[in-house]
Amino acid sequence: MTSNFIDYVKINLRSGRGGSGSSHFRREKHVPKGGPDGGDGGRGGHVYIVGNSQHWTLLHLKFQKHIIADNGKGGEGGRRSGLEGEDIFIEVPLGTIVKDAETNEFLAEVTEEGQKVLLLPGGRGGLGNTHFKSSTNQSPRHAQPGEAGLERWVVMELKVLADVGLVGFPNAGKSTLLSVLSAAKPEIADYPFTTLVPNLGVVAYRDYKSFVVADIPGIIEGAAEGKGLGLRFLRHIERNSILCFLIPSDAENWGDEYQILVDELEKYNPELLHKRRVLVVSKMDLSIPEMEEEMRESLPKDLPLVFISSVTNTGIQELKDLLWETLQEENKDVAKQVESSIEILPPAQLATDPQEEIE
Repeated sequence: MTSNFIDYVKINLRSGRGGSGSSHFRREKHVPKGGPDGGDGGRGGHVYIVGNSQHWTLLHLKFQKHIIADNGKGGEGGRRSGLEGEDIFIEVPLGTIVKDAETNEFLAEVTEEGQKVLLLPGGRGGLGNTHFKSSTNQSPRHAQPGEAGLERWVVMELKVLADVGLVGFPNAGKSTLLSVLSAAKPEIADYPFTTLVPNLGVVAYRDYKSFVVADIPGIIEGAAEGKGLGLRFLRHIERNSILCFLIPSDAENWGDEYQILVDELEKYNPELLHKRRVLVVSKMDLSIPEMEEEMRESLPKDLPLVFISSVTNTGIQELKDLLWETLQEENKDVAKQVESSIEILPPAQLATDPQEEIE
């Protein structure tokens, strides 16, 4: 597979060591017994990750196995502090999570443009001997060494951010549908697992509106246990606002196929079942209209259902309308949750006079 889609990297990170404090005494011609004037060492460089929407994969980090920040410089006489080590800023695509490679501990998550998260702080610089002078020790000859930097192996995983995730068995018509909905050009062929990496497409809607659709590689029964492409791409479904299940009209049993997909998502992450779902029966050009009622009976009644054909463009506009309406409903629910989490103080607890609040 010669693909530039890299969604998993393992990297060794090391922050900088702090500079040593200086043990120095003031020596000038007309200043006898000038006393200690050693400066502090500079701190070591920090290691940050920063969200950058211009990156779509972790390809730029694939061959960087070690990322090391600069050490701080030592202090000097005249109470001159050493320079701080240069910080390292690792740019990652939105949707990246960082875990400790040994313990699998969650460390950070980047979902917004410009979001900056400190992964490893640099070591503190040591204090110069000027800090240790006292009435009983007027000539301290010792200074602190700088603190060592931190080091750890981390795993970075990318979970594709999209409004709609296309979920279905291999050869369900997901790639073809994506190519019809958007300008994306995924690989399309008549054999299973044609799609080996997630593909994103921007769907143009009415009045210059748009939303993003992700074509997730095919799921098979047992994917949650590692069969087929296994867990490698199931994690990308976690970041989709709504899920669009594709069931081909030529499936042996439409209801069973849908249930298998739901079961695999539940085994991987039960929270996925809380997402809004849309049902789509694809490849209707291979079926006859009289079979639609039979399909409706075998599929869940509580989910919106659309019959489409990507080849003849049948039902495509209806699907766009349904996806857009479902997205708006999801956004309203999210807004309500945010509002309910904000505590609003009663008027009696609010200061009417700004001066009273200051006092």
